[in-house]
Amino acid sequence: MKLTKVLFGAVAALMVFGMASCSKASNEFVLGLDDSFPPMGFRDDANEIVGYDIDLAKEVAKRLGLKFRAQPISWSAKEQELNTGKIDCIWNGLSITPERLEALSFTKPYLNNAQVVIVRADSGINSLADLAGKILGVQAGSSAADAIDGNQAFKESLKSIVDFNDNIMALNDLEIGGLDGVAMDSVVAEYSLKVTGKPFVILSDSLSPEQYGIAFKKDNTELRDKVQKTLEEMAADGTVAKISEKWFGSDISIIGK
Repeated sequence: MKLTKVLFGAVAALMVFGMASCSKASNEFVLGLDDSFPPMGFRDDANEIVGYDIDLAKEVAKRLGLKFRAQPISWSAKEQELNTGKIDCIWNGLSITPERLEALSFTKPYLNNAQVVIVRADSGINSLADLAGKILGVQAGSSAADAIDGNQAFKESLKSIVDFNDNIMALNDLEIGGLDGVAMDSVVAEYSLKVTGKPFVILSDSLSPEQYGIAFKKDNTELRDKVQKTLEEMAADGTVAKISEKWFGSDISIIGK
């Protein structure tokens, strides 16, 4: 009898703990991001995480009655962070690829994108072909890295490829001449040129056209669908356009279009 009571008490304690844990998780919307990826998600001068994706996600969480939290993660381990439950979604300029569609559950695309290369304006480099024998920087684990791997002829034409933790570090190296170019998302590249005013240009030919989506665990279609529905409602009432105009100067969103 005593053993039964002890076992019952232990089970009850575990149930209470489990309920508390579930309750906490269900009241919080945790977004995983690379916090140095302007304008999608990055730290401002006050060290606050801000950005286009952050504004969209905060409004989605508010409408779903959830507490929003932006959780910086290692971009090269983003799928692992998601699958272990440390975050609820990856929402940070994540390009939709066939491989990611197999492993994760995506919303519909919300922004068009492409993988491009930034070079110094005085470099004399005008096309991807001109990068033959040159040094290219790229963020490790990024879609730009995947695009390079997917273009074998271009990859083999390069002298070398240097991996960086984030695009900001790569662009700094480009500015001082350590690199000849940096492969990255067009949305981020255009924003960087507009905000920093650095003497860079974007090559007109791209590595690959893409679209951004929000990724969830493969079996978490319920939360994915709630987020998708809320985004479409935000697009219909003008909220998405307002956020897009704030960050890009115009409505470039493709939600509901």
